[in-house]
Amino acid sequence: MSEINWPRFVEVIQSNQRFLLTSHIRPDCDALGSELGMCGILEALGKEVTILNGQATPPNLKFIDPKNRLKSLGADVKITELPEFDVLMVLDTSAWAQLGPMSEVVKTTKAKKIILDHHVSEDDLGAEAFKNVKAEATGRLVVEAAEQLGVKLTPETAMPIFAALATDTGWFRFGSTTAYTMECAAKLVNAGASPAAIYKDLYEQETLARLKLRAMILSRTQSELDGKLVYTACLKGDFAETGALPSDTEDVINLTLAVAGTEVAVIFVEQLEGGFKISFRSRSPQVDCSTLAETFGGGGHKAAAGAFVNESWPQAQQTVLDVVRKAMR
Repeated sequence: MSEINWPRFVEVIQSNQRFLLTSHIRPDCDALGSELGMCGILEALGKEVTILNGQATPPNLKFIDPKNRLKSLGADVKITELPEFDVLMVLDTSAWAQLGPMSEVVKTTKAKKIILDHHVSEDDLGAEAFKNVKAEATGRLVVEAAEQLGVKLTPETAMPIFAALATDTGWFRFGSTTAYTMECAAKLVNAGASPAAIYKDLYEQETLARLKLRAMILSRTQSELDGKLVYTACLKGDFAETGALPSDTEDVINLTLAVAGTEVAVIFVEQLEGGFKISFRSRSPQVDCSTLAETFGGGGHKAAAGAFVNESWPQAQQTVLDVVRKAMR
């Protein structure tokens, strides 16, 4: 089930003491949960660990970090205040664009750099990569890392890893879910993770602003190609009108996949600083989302990927949808 050279991974971990963990901007549960899980594993081995991301943890995901271990560059720690570290570990991404402000740290550090990731798309980060693109979540790789390092998972460590695994598989409903996925989930539950509590924290703590934002986004949904292509958008003014946050757009695209006959879904999210974040989802055997995203300098998986287009509305819509339509015909 693994393409990772685990003996080499173990060697890197055992031969170093101080670790800096980071992940991608617009962090999701797989990014944050994998960082926190890896942090717990390394500290169980007596290592010194700092977690630092390019952006702050979204408010709706703060439950995952009860001890406030997740710090953001600039707001919590300045580059000049970084502690000494031997290894910089990048989790859940292999792309420069996804690192945001942390890309400067990755570029300039003299520490050893390693990657633990499951995404197909990648850039040359000058790091030793430990990747399994067949894995359904980086959280699954963290479970394997614990086993390889001989670390027993605790309830504190198992909770964020379960959140990582559950969310990146759509709560185990995506096609990436296998019997092995469920075995990993069972291990985490046996270690103390509570699926009911995690689900409640994730999906039953909505704000009225978030619900209003989703309503606006869904009201813009349009379809083409006999209903096989569905797309919608979140515009910058929507945040001011509803009081919602940019992080409140997370997972909205998956709601459009509930429309019968949908094979490809696209959502355009206007960024406060300009341009659009594009998310792609596909249930079509002929449409690879990672290929679509790579057209615009992004990346991801066959079934889900993302990119950024620095164009105005509706030019961004036309540019992206022309590429999607061509891929579907």
